Amino acid sequence: MTSAEPDDPAAAEAVHHELDVHPYGTEGEGPLADAEARAAELRTTERPLGIPGRRFDRRSPFFLGLAAAAGVAVTYGAVQALVVVHQALTLAGSALFLAVGLEPVVSWLVRRHLPRWAAVTVVYLTTLLAVVAFLSQAVPPLVDQATQLVVRAPGYLAQAQDHSSSLGRAVDQLGLQQRLTDLLNSSSLVNGLLGAGVLVFDVVTNLVLLAVLTAYFLVDLPRIRVVVYRLVPASRRPRAILIGDEILAKVGGYVLGNVIISLIAAAATFAWLQAFSVPYPLLLAIFVAVFDLVPVVGSTVAGVVVAAVALTVSLPACLATVAFFVVYRLVEDYFLVPRIIGRAVQVPALVTVVAVLIGAALLGVVGALVAIPVAAAVQLLAREILFPWLDEA
Repeated sequence: MTSAEPDDPAAAEAVHHELDVHPYGTEGEGPLADAEARAAELRTTERPLGIPGRRFDRRSPFFLGLAAAAGVAVTYGAVQALVVVHQALTLAGSALFLAVGLEPVVSWLVRRHLPRWAAVTVVYLTTLLAVVAFLSQAVPPLVDQATQLVVRAPGYLAQAQDHSSSLGRAVDQLGLQQRLTDLLNSSSLVNGLLGAGVLVFDVVTNLVLLAVLTAYFLVDLPRIRVVVYRLVPASRRPRAILIGDEILAKVGGYVLGNVIISLIAAAATFAWLQAFSVPYPLLLAIFVAVFDLVPVVGSTVAGVVVAAVALTVSLPACLATVAFFVVYRLVEDYFLVPRIIGRAVQVPALVTVVAVLIGAALLGVVGALVAIPVAAAVQLLAREILFPWLDEA
């Protein structure tokens, strides 16, 4: 109804009577009198609050300026929020990355008619038990070897200051004498110990949180998958499912393959150091395994450290260790990686190096770890979506 007055005279009189009695006990006067009279004309029984007026012109300069300012404010707030919570987001992303890596094993158990909750429990508990068993066997020798390192540190320092020893000559050639002096400075040493204590606490806390988040992600991964795919329009959803599942398969294959290669590197390093009687073989083998998880540069950095420790035995042992890591790096790059994870990710060597450098610059070690599967996902999206679109443009 568009008429200003109701059809029933009694209803019209009641409406006017309601408008004449103001909620604040006074009638409209001055500037409000005309507005209240027009309000009485607009009010009907069907629309007691009147008909909505003309919409705002969204193309007006004021509206455009207001929208632009609001967009800038929201973007700035979002960036600041990301900066504040970047550590939590990095932890959550790492947990999701690990959950996707364990998903192929869970899916394999589910295909063998095991309920998902049981498959997740088996995989998660097996992983935790393997870690606990490894630590129970590795911690006592690690503590013993670390204690030996502390006891022998003064002797190593004396060798470093003895210019006639092989270690002293290496220190002289590399210009490390001043750095050793600065390291042994009392204030620097105390600050370093305090910083190491804080670092250990942070690492332990983050590892516990990472384990808990990984369990939650692993349990809810099917629901997360459904929610993500429902964000895609229905007409494109089938192809999005095919591409998304392929990306998840690449990530899972990369994670499992990288762990297997790191274990092989640790075993080979331990056997080599035992053969040459290099001190702290277990400690160095674990060090190599952790660093070998970082692609491209991890095994090289670990090899330099292990060779430096081998130098305390003899110069030939150091040179032989360097040769061992060079040969192992070639075997890993051209034999292990192509057969274990090469078929899963299929990323060219140049793209791998560039991706690792960019990932390390953005997120440090975590960025370097996830760089290759991210590069594989970007390559897949470019091949399936971007290139066909450019060819048809």
